[in-house]
Amino acid sequence: MFTELNSILNASPDSFTQGEFILVSERQGDASFLIYHFLSFYLRARCRVCFLGLVQSFCHYNAVSQRLGVSLTQAKEKGQLVFLEGLKESLSVLIPDENMENQAMNFLRNPAVGLRSLYEFVRSSLTGSGVSEEGAEEWGPPVLLVDDLSVLLSLGVSTGAVLDFSHYCRATVCSQQQGNMVMLVRCIGDEEEDGDEGSESLLKGLSHQCSLALHVQGLPTGYCKDIHGQVEVCWRRRRQGDEQHTQKKLFQYKVHDKGASFFARGTSSAVL
Repeated sequence: MFTELNSILNASPDSFTQGEFILVSERQGDASFLIYHFLSFYLRARCRVCFLGLVQSFCHYNAVSQRLGVSLTQAKEKGQLVFLEGLKESLSVLIPDENMENQAMNFLRNPAVGLRSLYEFVRSSLTGSGVSEEGAEEWGPPVLLVDDLSVLLSLGVSTGAVLDFSHYCRATVCSQQQGNMVMLVRCIGDEEEDGDEGSESLLKGLSHQCSLALHVQGLPTGYCKDIHGQVEVCWRRRRQGDEQHTQKKLFQYKVHDKGASFFARGTSSAVL
């Protein structure tokens, strides 16, 4: 959990806006550190979390989270965390097992059917009384984290189907349950894509759905060992009359072993 980022977003585990869809994107940079932050943030906030880990294993996220002071293993045991390990589940779909019970990744057999099974997994994971299996814990609002949504495109799922999935998840998690949703999208290169398919189109569609966007990019001047990149924070709020107000701020950042530092552009000691 990054204290400076919490200050920028005016949030803390004890006080944060509910019903938000937070979009994290990266272009010529690595935004994974933001996923680590939000994972530890919402677990500390005692939210019930459903994590769709489509890129890395549970062991990877657990190792990083331990450096941030959070144990994913304990969170799973207490019923606070539901973790879908996409790599393992994909293998069980491609090499069927008689004992396979989870149908969330069934779209791999036929991407044209869409992501209904994955949505049903999310809905069932976050719908309930909020009491753990032991009956001793009650959790706060539900949270859905996805790393990384654009992987679904490379698996043959259409951009429209992915946008439908995010729309239904937002309606269920953010609107109905007043929980939060964090999704990561990776864009490769700066070139425009042809047609309506691809990560650029997905990013554009999700940008219209989200209430907060964090766009991570590499430095335009190239590599710097003391500054790892820049992040544009974009707040999208609706006023009376359905008029949308957008506020943007740009920060540079440096990732540390147990956190990250954020500062206004040009104010780092490395460039002064």
